Amino acid sequence: RSSYSCCYFLLPCCFFDFHGKYSRRQSKKTQYREYLDFVAQVGFVCGFHVEEDCLRIPSTKRVSFIGRSRTYAAAERALIDKQITQFIDSRRSCAVASCDRRVGFNHEDHWGGLCKETDSEPPEDETETAGTIWMPGFQPREKVEQIRNCASLPRDFVDEVVLNVANLLLNAAPQKSCSDKQGGNVNTWNQGESLSLREVAEHLNKETLKKLKSEYGGLQTLLKNNHQVFEVLNGRVHIRDWRKEKPPSKTKPEVKRRLSAEAFKTRLCWFFIHHPDGCSLPSEACPYAHGTEELR
Repeated sequence: RSSYSCCYFLLPCCFFDFHGKYSRRQSKKTQYREYLDFVAQVGFVCGFHVEEDCLRIPSTKRVSFIGRSRTYAAAERALIDKQITQFIDSRRSCAVASCDRRVGFNHEDHWGGLCKETDSEPPEDETETAGTIWMPGFQPREKVEQIRNCASLPRDFVDEVVLNVANLLLNAAPQKSCSDKQGGNVNTWNQGESLSLREVAEHLNKETLKKLKSEYGGLQTLLKNNHQVFEVLNGRVHIRDWRKEKPPSKTKPEVKRRLSAEAFKTRLCWFFIHHPDGCSLPSEACPYAHGTEELR
């Protein structure tokens, strides 16, 4: 309905109608085939020559539809738009009331398989608004989708939250001693305590929580994004101890090993800069740079 010159390509997947889940009407067909027929029917009702093709992709749902040309002249657009409105209304009726379950639909007959209400004229108010209002209450998506996974938050804001949460965990419990058997010395490195996400949120100010609330996942997403510093497991936040991380597998494909090596020391080590005990790993073993002179 966007324009007469519009073309489309569609790869149907999940079984949905205009107003909710698609309800089956043909027990003799598979659910997938029946849904494909319905999707093709939508294209025909909208006045397209609908072509069907099977894609060469590793998926069980690979049947696609292409609409490249119209079945009517541009001058008949208002009439077709009125028919589309009737079609949408009939699907709404089918979702609520019982539908006239005719067997299948013919590609030559655009209206096969519709509810009986379709044969009647649309209400007067819908006739007047056809072409100006597609359907009451319909809200299209914005042209530019807002990124809400904490990635677009200001860097200064993220750094401040990370530092506040890390200090909260470090000060939540007395310093713990961890034995480092290399050289027989006892190396004390404070890993702090683990707290629930709720406990962490209670210690953040209202302005910070307000900013995070507008993001999908909020605080948890922000902490998971900062994988270098935090580990979030079962709703609890821990400071990551890189000594416990598994070394990279030697069986990795060469390409992945090369990419991993290229990413080595491309960012500064947060622990080297901010942790009171520094980094738990020596410089040569840490994947992050201990100072700007090590940055690659």
